[in-house]
Amino acid sequence: MNKIMKALPASLLTTILLFTSTFSNAADRVTGASFATRSPVLATQAMAATSQPLATQVALDVMKKGGNAIDAAIAANAMLGLVEPTGNGMGGDLYAIVWDAKTEKLYGLNASGKSPKSLTREWFIENGHTSIPSHGPLPVSVPGAVDGWFMLHDRFGKLPMKDNLAPAIEYANNGFPVSQLIAYYWGRSVPILSKWPGFKEQYTLDGEAPEEGEIWRNKNLANTLSILSEEGRDGFYKGKIARTIADYMSENGGFLSYEDLASHSGKWVEPVSTNYRGYDVWELPPNGQGIAALQILNVLEQFDIAEMGHDSAEYVHLFTEAKKLAFEDRAKYYADSEFNKIPVDELISKKYGKRRSKLINPERASKEFKAGDVKLEKGDTIYLTTADSAGNMVSLIQSNYRGMGSGMTPPGLGFILQDRGELFSLEEGHFNSFAGGKRPFHTIIPAFITKDDKPWMSFGLMGGAMQPQGHAQIVVNMIDFDMDIQAAGDAPRIHHTGSSQPTGEKMIDGGTLNLETGYPYSTIRQLMRMGHKIQFANGPYGGYQAIRLAENGVYWGATESRKDGHAAGY
Repeated sequence: MNKIMKALPASLLTTILLFTSTFSNAADRVTGASFATRSPVLATQAMAATSQPLATQVALDVMKKGGNAIDAAIAANAMLGLVEPTGNGMGGDLYAIVWDAKTEKLYGLNASGKSPKSLTREWFIENGHTSIPSHGPLPVSVPGAVDGWFMLHDRFGKLPMKDNLAPAIEYANNGFPVSQLIAYYWGRSVPILSKWPGFKEQYTLDGEAPEEGEIWRNKNLANTLSILSEEGRDGFYKGKIARTIADYMSENGGFLSYEDLASHSGKWVEPVSTNYRGYDVWELPPNGQGIAALQILNVLEQFDIAEMGHDSAEYVHLFTEAKKLAFEDRAKYYADSEFNKIPVDELISKKYGKRRSKLINPERASKEFKAGDVKLEKGDTIYLTTADSAGNMVSLIQSNYRGMGSGMTPPGLGFILQDRGELFSLEEGHFNSFAGGKRPFHTIIPAFITKDDKPWMSFGLMGGAMQPQGHAQIVVNMIDFDMDIQAAGDAPRIHHTGSSQPTGEKMIDGGTLNLETGYPYSTIRQLMRMGHKIQFANGPYGGYQAIRLAENGVYWGATESRKDGHAAGY
């Protein structure tokens, strides 16, 4: 059968695959949506949802020992840096939204790092760069995750920090079996990153990635975490670790210095929101891309989505056009607010969303949109969520950017530095143009929903530019299409690519619409007639985790079927 399929013309093979996918999600389940991979997880005292089962267990263990949701989130993130280095680690950045049950308020944390102060846009131009390289020393920015852990802990933590880091230290010393999807991405990263000093020595077994089920240990990472347990955040940013990073970067053509690390500080920020059909959806303001989800929702709210159907051409078309509109503003305006006046309030206003929605042609795909004329004053990632018995909830996302990061792996530390600086533009005058000591545009975004000023859902969906698209789709799935928390994540996803970028690239010919397996061929055919360029089942489609708090106090947990994810509670 495989030989026959390979011999078929590409167009005929695509038609067969489309036809087959229409019937592959037959209603074999006796409860829930036909496409759901499992039922939601229910518990009353605590809940954790992460992209790796061992990290979920660590989060629950910490809460059972008296820790709260914040302690559990820190412990799980430290654990994920060990068991899922393909998506995150201590060399990356962090963002979080925390619901504090005591004050009944949301708090936002931007723990992203800045570019090296000694590096300039002019240096890149003078040295022949038209864009910032994807790997190596030049895209490395200050890692903000560790500072983020301690900021969260200092404000909300309950257990001593050494208790939160202890599980990751134990697993790093004793080893764990590498899970399936993580082994796959690890194997893809090794050929790319092995040329950078320290990577092969610390992240391979005799030059090869560990295979699924193979035991992996990282004693260097255990030692680094132990330093944090004893010395706190200054042990990372002002002690031996910082000097090791700075010396390594200097020896290998980098600019990140000891002073860059020693002067780093994350910042608490006010989450921003839009109300979507009675639910307040919360994101963090730029330098992240979270408000793109709010802009998409403000456009979609102008239409009767519930009447269209989740897999209808009408809905997919409308969603894609709303995404295109939001991403043109994303390309122009989203950047470090310390360097530019970002018109956040205007961009997420209902008035602006209504005005932009009128640009959508309901019958035809657009080839281009321009960013809105907003009046200005002059001037692969992991996601996890935790909840505890007191009602605290954490929405946290952390990343090295391109999977395992830059490849720059300082000796003896056991982690890889991020390459987030690649997302700067080198275009003079651009909001996101490179400058020393500036935070780059960021893709990683946590999300939260409240209803009547009470927590309703903590969620996120990792995956680059897919993230705001995924956030908006989860909201629509739950509110318009009345899906439960697990089905909302399992439902086939829309992923439009090719919009204009914060790095300077422009949308060409309307971009490409990627549709996950599960959309009927009749929908795809209609979308093609409307002028969409369709690419079938060519992800990534993101990685989703979520916890919802029901009115009776029960936590509902959901995890991502596309990852090695796990949701559990007690």
